[in-house]
Amino acid sequence: MNDKLKVNINEYLPLRDVVFNTLRQAIITGEFAPGERLMEIVLAERLGVSRTPVREAIRKLELEGLVVMVPRKGAEVASITEDRLKEVLEIRCALEKLGAVLSCQRITEEGREQLKKAHEEFVESVKQGDILDIATKDEAFHECIFELTGNQRLVQIVNNLKEQMYRYRMEYVKDVANHGNLIGEHEVLLEAILSGNESLAEETMNHHIHTQEEVILKNIHQQEEEKTAKEAEQES
Repeated sequence: MNDKLKVNINEYLPLRDVVFNTLRQAIITGEFAPGERLMEIVLAERLGVSRTPVREAIRKLELEGLVVMVPRKGAEVASITEDRLKEVLEIRCALEKLGAVLSCQRITEEGREQLKKAHEEFVESVKQGDILDIATKDEAFHECIFELTGNQRLVQIVNNLKEQMYRYRMEYVKDVANHGNLIGEHEVLLEAILSGNESLAEETMNHHIHTQEEVILKNIHQQEEEKTAKEAEQES
């Protein structure tokens, strides 16, 4: 179990929600690896709380699909499967393409500066190499595009899916070898939106999301192969 796990007490939230937010953040940022067991007693001791809020948090995490209950083993962090990945990215791709097209149509001068700044901050984050910050700045760049649409219902829908998308975003940016391509795709997307080129913005966004899917699938398959090889070695 991860020793870095810390609970951030918020006096305005019930304890069960604080524990839930803490555990969810640990999962989506990768502090808890897929397949890692979540033992109530250990978590309660580490967080300095009773087992009740931990149990309630695990149940909510199961409903979100971040945790699975395994017979005779208990709660485990849900693995990132090919089916789950495709389901989430199909939805994200449709929303992101819509956001790119609408932002081309509706961007303001203020919006231009905001998007440029978001891109610059993302590039600087990549240079610094902090994976968590890179994911945060990547998310901020895409959120800025949605804000440029002026469609608050669209922004709300995206916000509701943010946690599910963030987990896959983290998996994507962890692949350091792909950071150069990631910056390049952002640059093309930035120029397309600033110039109002709707077809290029939509095409680039589509390519951008599908590249993410390919990279994560490659990593999933590699992890499965390593796990299989390790199990075979242990049995021999």
